[in-house]
Amino acid sequence: MKRPQFVTDQIYHVYNRGVEKRNVFLNDKDYFRFIHDLYEFNDENPAINMNFYFGNSVDPTSLLLWKSDFHSRKERKMLVEILCFCLMPNHFHLLLRQIKDGGITEFMRKIGTGYTNYFNTKNDRVGALFQGKFKAVHVQTQSHLLYLPHYIHLNPLDLSMPEWRDQKIRSPKKAMRFLESYRWSSFLDYTGKKNYPSVISKDFLADFYYGSPTSIVDYRKDITEWLKNLDISGIQDIILE
Repeated sequence: MKRPQFVTDQIYHVYNRGVEKRNVFLNDKDYFRFIHDLYEFNDENPAINMNFYFGNSVDPTSLLLWKSDFHSRKERKMLVEILCFCLMPNHFHLLLRQIKDGGITEFMRKIGTGYTNYFNTKNDRVGALFQGKFKAVHVQTQSHLLYLPHYIHLNPLDLSMPEWRDQKIRSPKKAMRFLESYRWSSFLDYTGKKNYPSVISKDFLADFYYGSPTSIVDYRKDITEWLKNLDISGIQDIILE
């Protein structure tokens, strides 16, 4: 798939997976590291040397994931707005709005290089980790934007209820309980629970869905209803998997 030309203020679904479909997240520490990278590399300024902060002795539950208080750092100049995300064992989905010319390309370059260096060092391996250049598609219609975040947030169901893609979910309540137990996405933040609030920019989608950047109380209800009446045919062309 040919990548689009990235235009500032436009929204893109970005996706990549492990080379040969291998897992790129092997444990909690890997997930934490990538999510921190989403924050740290979303900056025009060079990233700090994170080797000190992410040595093998670091307890991943103590990592600074939604705020950064590292000393003597410059004010962040964000490259993109991360509207939502989901990490799966062998791939990731990002919904990005470019806010600086060249922002998505630079952000993804930093993410790909930084996380691969971390993963290879940690696991004593060499070579590419991800399957070539990342894939991206321009989100151009309201219907795409309306349902794509739902689709991204439902991806973890592949781990427990893969039948969701065939509209065979028997218990939406059970599915929602599983999603609420899955930490590696922005879903919880959109239901009002602080998970990684400084990684994502919720205001844009909250305003789009509900007309107010501070109103997200109905998101859980909306995604439950969409799961009951699931139809991904309208966004099939931008799913990328």
